[in-house]
Amino acid sequence: MKASFVSTSAVSQALRYSLQRTQSTLVSAQKEAQTGKVADTGLALGATTGRVVSFARDLERLNGIVDSNALVSSRLASTQLALGKMSDAAQDFLATLTASSSGDVADALVQASATSALSQLTSLLNTSLNGEHLFAGVNTDVRPLGGFTEPGSPSKAAFDAGFLAHFGFTQSDPAAANISAAQMDNFIDTALQPQFLGAGWQANWSSATDQKIVSRIALNETSETSVSANADPIRKLAMAAASVSDLAGSNLSVAGKKQLTERAFAMVSEAIAGLADMQSQTGVIQKRVSDASERITMQANLFEKNIGELEGVDPYEAATRVSDLLSSIETSYALTARIQQLSLLRFLG
Repeated sequence: MKASFVSTSAVSQALRYSLQRTQSTLVSAQKEAQTGKVADTGLALGATTGRVVSFARDLERLNGIVDSNALVSSRLASTQLALGKMSDAAQDFLATLTASSSGDVADALVQASATSALSQLTSLLNTSLNGEHLFAGVNTDVRPLGGFTEPGSPSKAAFDAGFLAHFGFTQSDPAAANISAAQMDNFIDTALQPQFLGAGWQANWSSATDQKIVSRIALNETSETSVSANADPIRKLAMAAASVSDLAGSNLSVAGKKQLTERAFAMVSEAIAGLADMQSQTGVIQKRVSDASERITMQANLFEKNIGELEGVDPYEAATRVSDLLSSIETSYALTARIQQLSLLRFLG
C-alpha cells in the first residue's frame, strides 16, 4: 500500500484558487442580476452576437430620432404660440384701423396702435428657445429682426430715405400736407413695397434666411420644421405697422393719411389671413412629427424586445445564482481559516 502526503499549504492554495474563480464568477453574476443581461454577450451568444450589435445600433438611431423630435416639437409649439400672438396683435391693429376709417379714432391713437403692433411683431420674431432664434431660418444664432425705432436703425434710415427720394422733402416738412391720395398710393407701390416685399427687406430689416430648418423626423422622412421671418404675411404686417407708425403723426394731408390707412387695412387683413395659414401649416407639421415619433417608438420597442430575448437573463435565476456563489465564498473563507489553524505542533500537543 502506498501512502500519499498532502500538505496544508497545498490544500490552502487549492482553496485560494477556487475562491478566486468563484469571486470572478460572482462579479459576472451580480452584473447579470443588476442589468438583466448576460455579462459577456460574445461569450454567451457566440455567432448570434452580430444580430444583437445590429439591433442595438438600429435602436440607438431610432431613440436619437425620438429625442430629436422632442426638441422639434418644442420648437414648433413655441413657434405656434408666437404666431398666435402675432395674429392677436394684428387683429388689435386692424380694429384700430377700422375705427380710424370712420373718423372715431385720433391720429395719435392710430400711431400708438401701429407702434405697439410693430414692437410686438419685432419682439415675437426675435423669440429664442434653447439659445436658437425661432424665426431666423438656418441662421439660428442671429437675431432675425432689428428694431425700427432703435438708434441707427437701417430700416428707419431706408424708410426716411425712400420718402425723401420720392417726394423731395421729409415727413415733417409742411409740404407733406399737399400729398394727395394718388401720390400716397404711388409712394406705397413704388417706394415702400420694394423695402418690405422686395430686396430691401433682407437688406435693411431681416437677418433671417429664406431657407428653413429641415429635420429628419423618421428614418425615411424629413420636414421643414421652422418658420422664417421672411414670410410674406410677416412682411406685410411689418409694412403696414411701420408706415402708419411713422406717417400717422406726420404733416400728411387728410387725404394722404386716409389712403395710407386704407392700404394698411388691406395689408393687415392679408397678413392675418397669411398668419392663419402659417399656423395651420405649422400644426400639420406638428402632427407629422408626433405621428412619426409614435411609429418610431413602436419600432424601438420591437428592437428592445428582440435584444432582450437574445441577451436577457432570468432575474430570479440570476439572483439565486448570486446567493449560491456568496454562500460558496463564505464556506471557502471558513474552510481556509480552519486549514490555516492546522499545525503538527498543535496536533502533538
